[in-house]
Amino acid sequence: MGRKRKKILLENVHISDAGAKGKAITRLENGLVLFVEGAVPGDVCDVLVHKKRRSFLEGKPIKFHSFSERRREAKCEHFGLCGGCKWQFMGYEHQLEFKQKEVVDSLSRIGGIDLPEVNPIIGCENEFRYRNKMDFAFTNRRWITEEESAEGKEIINRNGAGFRVSGFWDKVINLNECHLQAEPSNAIRKAARDYAIENELDFFDIADKEGFLRALTIRMSSTGEIMVLFQFFYEDESKRLGLLNYIKEQFPEITSLLYTINDKGNETIFDLDIITFSGADCIYEEMEGLKFKIGPKSFYQTNSKQAYELYKVTRELAQIEKNDIVYDLYTGTGTIAQFVGKNALKVIGVESVPEAIKAAKENAKNNGIDNCKFYVGDMKEIFTEDFIRKNGQPDVIITDPPRDGMHKKVVGQLLDVNPKRIIYVSCNPATQARDLALMNEHYKVTKVQPVDMFPQTFHVENVVLLEKR
Repeated sequence: MGRKRKKILLENVHISDAGAKGKAITRLENGLVLFVEGAVPGDVCDVLVHKKRRSFLEGKPIKFHSFSERRREAKCEHFGLCGGCKWQFMGYEHQLEFKQKEVVDSLSRIGGIDLPEVNPIIGCENEFRYRNKMDFAFTNRRWITEEESAEGKEIINRNGAGFRVSGFWDKVINLNECHLQAEPSNAIRKAARDYAIENELDFFDIADKEGFLRALTIRMSSTGEIMVLFQFFYEDESKRLGLLNYIKEQFPEITSLLYTINDKGNETIFDLDIITFSGADCIYEEMEGLKFKIGPKSFYQTNSKQAYELYKVTRELAQIEKNDIVYDLYTGTGTIAQFVGKNALKVIGVESVPEAIKAAKENAKNNGIDNCKFYVGDMKEIFTEDFIRKNGQPDVIITDPPRDGMHKKVVGQLLDVNPKRIIYVSCNPATQARDLALMNEHYKVTKVQPVDMFPQTFHVENVVLLEKR
């Protein structure tokens, strides 16, 4: 039997900074970096280490000697258990401070970029109730709270609906209230849960893969429309009709009530048939008179108001003139392409997901836009001589890749295409910095604008303007 490792207790640790994935960070006297989950920069605490590596340690505070001036009381009763709002116990102005710092550090340290003065981060008008889409799981293995455990009673009914507990794939928090989406989001989730319990519907067991009621997605738009999508593990017409009719009657404001049968090993819906129970099969988002159709499988920025700010920044930095040809890479459903289209001669949108391009074409048609063309293609393969000849040499390229950033081959193709300006929109400053380093010899970063899309989290969006050297 192996020896039990001796636990390391570090006393009076001064937390100095915010680090990766929402953890606080400090550097110890021996040079090791210490990551601390559950602390705020400025706290002084004793830390119990649970992971030791050659260059860093990880731990959690077990005693606080003094609290940081940046610290505040978390608004949510589930904070610390749910992994969605890692920074809710830090004042919003300080969240913005560290997000700005992350952008600067990533671009200069990882990318080695000689930066211009970075513009102050654009914060959210609403730091709560800003999300237009939320996904919830139903479970027969809900998390038992400390209060329930202390009572020592046997808990028979463990049905619940909410988010998975941070660090546990099979445990779900039975949410009382989430502060990230406006009402009636909480009311709809709790009504569905309570109806299911009262009518003895089986909640899903993620380990054994059984149970009727599986997942719930709620989407809202700035136009006031509401989409509700239920996932059932198997078809049971009587149970399904009972629940859906109840939700329809209780919430007449729902404009799109949908369901799907999902007997797969995961909750992704992209390969499933979505059935409209009542109302429309979509909702619409609106921006400067442009309407964007959002179906259950559509991607749209999950903060509608801040998406508008992000797109305005993108358009401003692009400096598009009336005779410019613009390429919009990773165009999704074509929101950025159409948003900047009125300033350009034409915009070419490229995306690898066929359903997204279909929606982009439909949106452009509905908006009366005839200077935007959309193509399905692998970004690594799309920029052939024939493609450029057919669509024209781009003056401006806008790229908004996923968190992993751009493939090295895509970066090389951008350099070969050689536009006057590149606007790089990123949700991950680290991978953005890596890609910028590859372009640094030919393009200079002339403007940097961070935008906060997700208050209470450590995520930050960043927009960079690159101009030919």
